[in-house]
Amino acid sequence: MPRMMLTDEQWTKLLIIMQEQKIYDKKSLRKTVEGILYRMRTGTPWRDLPHEFGEWNRIYKRFNDWSDKSKLIKIFKRLAKDPDYEWKMIDGSIIKAHQHSCGAKKGSETSIGKSVAGNTSKIHMVTDSHGNPVDFEITGGQVHDIQMASELIERTPKSNYTLADKGYDAEYVRPPVFGKLTTRI
Repeated sequence: MPRMMLTDEQWTKLLIIMQEQKIYDKKSLRKTVEGILYRMRTGTPWRDLPHEFGEWNRIYKRFNDWSDKSKLIKIFKRLAKDPDYEWKMIDGSIIKAHQHSCGAKKGSETSIGKSVAGNTSKIHMVTDSHGNPVDFEITGGQVHDIQMASELIERTPKSNYTLADKGYDAEYVRPPVFGKLTTRI
């Protein structure tokens, strides 16, 4: 059996949140969720999911259904409730997109851009003091970190400190303190 990600205690808490989104506890629900988490953690293609999680196509369809109905983002926002905002950390990460991923219909919005590495997307994420994700934005890979900094910082509650790397170093991001700018973020 592949390594499972959720403990029994975590699963019990997650199940309550999933039921709020009208995802009911069917016989194979935990294996389906574990299969989705396994796929996200390892990056394996859907077809290569270990058989212990169940039929890959059923897991893939469930993932797409929950995504299309915005259930996954609602679960994320529910899990991100009540964060510790003493510290707020922000960073971006580039993900290479598959070479055939840019075939969306004209006029439809995608978060895939062109960069030196080819087709890429970028995840801009804010985490709380414990490193738990609280908000994120997905853009094309060519979008610089600083372009999303103000929006993400303003969308999340005020914190005592905001940590970021040099990609977020700009005068308009650093808050004034006693008439002077703070040191580098």
